[in-house]
This record gives sequence, structure tokens and C-alpha cells, in this order.
Amino acid sequence: MPDQLIRATAAAEGIRAVGVITTRLTEEARQRHQLSYVATAALGRTMAAGLLLASNMKQPQARVNIRVQGNGPLGIVFADAGCDGTVRGYVQNPEIELPPNQSGKLDVGGAVGASGFLYVIRDIGYGYPYSSTVELVSGEIGDDVTYYLATSEQTPSALMLGVFVGQNGTEAAGGILLQILPQAAENEALIATLESRVAALQGFTPMLRAGKTLPEMFEQLLGDLDLKILPQNQLLRFHCGCTHERMLGALKILGEAELKDILMTETFAEATCHFCNEVYHANSRELEQLLAELEQETAASS
Repeated sequence: MPDQLIRATAAAEGIRAVGVITTRLTEEARQRHQLSYVATAALGRTMAAGLLLASNMKQPQARVNIRVQGNGPLGIVFADAGCDGTVRGYVQNPEIELPPNQSGKLDVGGAVGASGFLYVIRDIGYGYPYSSTVELVSGEIGDDVTYYLATSEQTPSALMLGVFVGQNGTEAAGGILLQILPQAAENEALIATLESRVAALQGFTPMLRAGKTLPEMFEQLLGDLDLKILPQNQLLRFHCGCTHERMLGALKILGEAELKDILMTETFAEATCHFCNEVYHANSRELEQLLAELEQETAASS
């Protein structure tokens, strides 16, 4: 099944439903960053959450940043997702591994830490980005993003995230977001029905591993509530906009003295992208060209 995003409505468009399958892009992130089992689960959940949050944005260039910074050993978990279906991310300490929790599952909450903050930045594609900060609830990512939606965006929401990592890599990953829209926000019976059905589910990951599709999951949750699955499926992928040219631009910021020192001691420069772990090299000719440009700019401004 390809990585994809599916949208639906229910209850006379009083409920908005979005689901994502992110197995392949989570596996790409695992391989790129050489993530441990628990780091894969943490980043996979965060990337899926980012794609779900970005799904209601309108501008093609609009993006959502989620930064989870708890007191656990993983450090920062960061995801950058766009409404164009692209996502990237990293974990500060990708090698950290923990024993399973009491339920026998990957201990994402322990690895992230229950004390800390969740930072969300929404760049809608124009003007100034909107930023929000909430305290972590559990470090399990899903609980924390749900709390953010309720407090910062004041939208009653149910969020299910899941990542299953086996011996051969990521076997299942994705999530579902259900939201009560303003026109149904006062319908307490509808909210109670939705909460009970979400609570009765055995979990997103087991359903995905059992072969259930997103439309089948929507049908199980909302099938008798005038469910309408929208026909446009959006493909998702891990993608980073870093390039060799951007790396050269970053090196130029170091300034003349630093570039001269690199040329004298190393003769080349190496830079690694945080988001995708791609390694770029600049040879002596490129460094000399950067230095010449800086010297010209200095002369022109003096």
C-alpha cells in the first residue's frame, strides 16, 4: 500500500476525518538516520501528526513544524510537514533504545519524557507563521498533539497514531485524525458517540497490520453517520529540500576567516543535513570561489 492521505466527512459535515499511511516514508527516515526502534516510533508518529495537521491548509507552500522537547533521552524530535504531502524530520539522539513498557510496546513516552513542551509552528504560506506551545501530557506524541488541538486550536479532536517496527524495519505506520467542526461543536451526543467509538478501537497499528485500509477504518468509526469519503487521495513522501547549492550558501555565512582556515587545514568542507542526513562536500575550488565572492563583496561595500 503506497503512503497516502485520505479525507472524509461525516454527520452532515460536522465531522472531519483524515487518515494517513506513512509506512514507507517512516522506513526511509529510519534508514537515513539509523534510528533505533523507539526513535523510529517517536519520529514516525511525529511525522504522521505533522501531515495530519497540515492537511487542512490551503496554500501549496504551507507547512507545519512540530518540535517535541521532553526530558527523556531522545532529546528533540522534530518533523516538518507540508500540505503538498512532503515530510522530513530527525531525532536528536537517534541511537537511544529502551526496554518495552509495561504493555509490551515500544516505550515512546519514556524515551521522549513526560515533562517538557510541544512546539507547533503553522506557516500558512504568507504573512507571519503562527506558533503555539503546550506542555507535554505523556510524551506519547498522540496524547500531546491532541492536547495541543484542544487547548491551542480549541478543536475537539481524536488522534490515533501508530508505528510498528520489526526486525526488518518499519512494517506499519500512520494515523487518523477526527475533528468536530464548529457547526457540530455543541452536539454533545455526537461528541460522546465519537469518543466511545475511538475508545473501543483496539488501536490504529493492529488494524493496519491486519490489512485494514483507511476507508475500512473510517467505515468502522463513522459508517452510520453519513460518511462521505472524498475521492482525491494524496500521495505522501519523505522529502528534504536541501541541495549542494544551499550547502555552499551556508558555508559562505561562515565568513572569510573561517573559509581561509578550512582551505589551509582541510582543503575541503563536509556538511550533513539535520533533516535527511544527506552528506555534502565542497572541494577546494568551490571554497576558493566562495572566498573570492566574499572578498569582492567586502571590497564593494568599503
